[in-house]
Amino acid sequence: MKIQNNIEKKLLNHFNPQHLQVINESSMHNVPAGSESHFKVVIVTPSFSGERLIKRHRAVNSVLKEELANDIHALALHTYTQEEWHNLYGEFPNSPNCLGGSKLDQ
Repeated sequence: MKIQNNIEKKLLNHFNPQHLQVINESSMHNVPAGSESHFKVVIVTPSFSGERLIKRHRAVNSVLKEELANDIHALALHTYTQEEWHNLYGEFPNSPNCLGGSKLDQ
């Protein structure tokens, strides 16, 4: 998971995202087990505000240029502002309050 960890660290440091998922999709391709060559990145950051999709992708590619040149065969990018993310997926639902074992008997 060295490459995946490097991707996560670089994107966290550069974009300070509110949400980041780096998913290794290599197992879905014809590569040896344990490979780190195909990734999907979902990133939500205010850095993308007012930027076109191509500029967002170029920004991510620039941060990951070393990995793209040496390790990554495929990189799927899903880049959002917080407002776009909220409009598409909404808020995460709140968890219910804990009733605890003794509260159920009351």
